[in-house]
Amino acid sequence: MKQLSKEIVEKKERPIRVLQFGEGNFLRAFVDYMFDICNEKGLFDGSIVLAKPIEFGSLEQFGKQDNLYTVSLRGIHEGKAQVLNRVVTSIADTVDVYGDYERFIDYAKLDTLRYIVSNTTEAGIVFDDTDSFDAKPPKTFPGKLTKFLFTRYEAFKGDVSKGLVMLPVELIDDNGIELERCVNEFITLWKLPEDFRLWVKSACNFCSTLVDRIVTGYPRGEEETVWNQLGYEDRLVVTGEPFALWVIESKKDLTDELPFVKAGLPVIYTDNQKPYKQRKVRILNGAHTSFVLASFLAGNNIVLESMEDKDIYDFMHATIFDEVIPTLTLPKQDLLDFAEAVITRFKNPYVKHALLSISLNSVSKWKARCMPSFLEYIKINGENPKHLTFSLAALMAFYTGKEIKDSALIGMRNGEEYRIMDDAAVLEFFKENSWKASGEYARLVLSNESFWGQDLTKEGDTLKLVTDYLEDIRTLGMREAIRKNF
Repeated sequence: MKQLSKEIVEKKERPIRVLQFGEGNFLRAFVDYMFDICNEKGLFDGSIVLAKPIEFGSLEQFGKQDNLYTVSLRGIHEGKAQVLNRVVTSIADTVDVYGDYERFIDYAKLDTLRYIVSNTTEAGIVFDDTDSFDAKPPKTFPGKLTKFLFTRYEAFKGDVSKGLVMLPVELIDDNGIELERCVNEFITLWKLPEDFRLWVKSACNFCSTLVDRIVTGYPRGEEETVWNQLGYEDRLVVTGEPFALWVIESKKDLTDELPFVKAGLPVIYTDNQKPYKQRKVRILNGAHTSFVLASFLAGNNIVLESMEDKDIYDFMHATIFDEVIPTLTLPKQDLLDFAEAVITRFKNPYVKHALLSISLNSVSKWKARCMPSFLEYIKINGENPKHLTFSLAALMAFYTGKEIKDSALIGMRNGEEYRIMDDAAVLEFFKENSWKASGEYARLVLSNESFWGQDLTKEGDTLKLVTDYLEDIRTLGMREAIRKNF
């Protein structure tokens, strides 16, 4: 079988307009995929350079495949399970920032360059005062970027038309604002000219972004099957779900110069991305956290099974539509459409998302994802949201165990052990208290301000409801407790 290359797929040469820090699966299945569609539709005409920003890893396979690879989106599309394959041709070059530093830094002098994309993990956007301007390269990502921008500033003698647009997708709040802050700290640390600082402020645009797509990566163990379906060998193939969302918060209007929306892509330009993050956290992540523990104790192991279980599906649906959406501020139709998309994603037959993996750190997840909806619902309605309140009882039932082994609290489901993973102090608390009477256990958990930042026994009828729900779970089992109460 032939390997994917320019012999198999035609590749048009385009001016390099994007430098991307990171060559991993997510960026290739999300950002590079979108630029490729814009190119195909005649709306962009630009190519990408992938810069490997860390010392380990290899770019060798990109060279072997002429920087071509396939994105295989697998899931529910237009109402039925489909596999959508696309060969991405938008990457022109790859460069190892450490192994080929001079070639990397020369891209700062490229006239056509306009955009910097990055995904250097949540730990990547960080200021470190031990980083050095003289290093080739500086060790941090913001340090590398600062030196790259300074090289461009000098090469074009401060021309404001040569500023760059930064599009970080690292999963931290206000990623663009934080990246700009780090760059300015390095300008101060390295005593770079104040005129350069002014150029960064006036000529460059640091956008904060929110991204959403499940990218499952290389189909390890099934690659031969995938290659046979494609008709060629592709060792860079990346799989993911069809759903995607990119929210870009910019101080300058990018609608025309980055024509994602015109190309029909799921990109939203806004001056405030926070409501969209709230929507994702409260609906998508909040739904996960509110039903997975109950679903696991009811006998399911993956999200897809949960969606095929009427008791759990109905519980999840009511949580989202009756208790979460009424507490959010975006237009109702936007929220309803997003919620329907979330449910479609949960039903994806190609994604085997384990409930136990989602259960990791459920105490802090419930606080971040469910508690805001829970408290807002009480504030608006003067009574408890029953499903979100039940999810607290389900959390307590799930976090029941007498033994900590290999950093996990050991729970029991139908006579079989399962591992409860959380911070050590959290696990110690549940080890000591989870076997107490339902009312006392509920009171200790709900009043623990180190968990919630406040005493939840003071909110509505929370203590009584959680105690009653927990007692039902203990005496009837999870499934019958759900059936009795909903």
